[in-house]
Amino acid sequence: MAIQLKLNGENRSVEADPGTPLLWVLRDELQLTGTKFGCGVASCGACTVHMDGVPVRSCQTYLEDVGTAEITTIEAISEDRIGAALQQAWVELDVVQCGYCQSGQIMSAVGLLADNPKPSAQDIDDYMAGNACRCATYQRIRAGIQRAAEILEA
Repeated sequence: MAIQLKLNGENRSVEADPGTPLLWVLRDELQLTGTKFGCGVASCGACTVHMDGVPVRSCQTYLEDVGTAEITTIEAISEDRIGAALQQAWVELDVVQCGYCQSGQIMSAVGLLADNPKPSAQDIDDYMAGNACRCATYQRIRAGIQRAAEILEA
C-alpha cells in the first residue's frame, strides 16, 4: 500500500503496511539510517524523531499514526537552529563516545531546548531521563545541552 509522508521537508511515498513502525520505514525503505534501533519498546530513545516538532519514539510510532504530520529525522535537524546549535556543541565538547545513541539524544535535546531555552542541570536530567547511553556520557550530554543553550542565547 502506498503511503504518503511529509519527511524532512519533502513529500515521500513508501510501499508499506500501515502497521509498520516508522523506524523500519525510515531505515529500510528510505535508507535514513541515522535513526537507530535500540530496544524496540520506546525505553531507550535511540529511535527518537520529531513528529510535528515533538520528539517521539519511532519504534512505537506506526505509519497509520503519522497521518499528515511532518516527520524530522537527525539527517535534517541541522536545518533547525536548535538542532544546529546542539550539533555544534556536540563537536565542540566532544560529547560522543561510541555514538550509537547520539542521534536520539540530539533529537530529544532539541525538544527540551524548544520547550525550555535555559534549562537547569536538573531540568536536563529530568527531560533526558528516557534516553539511555550505554557509554554513560551523561555529563558530557548535559554539558552539550548547556553549551547549545549558550550558543542560542548569544
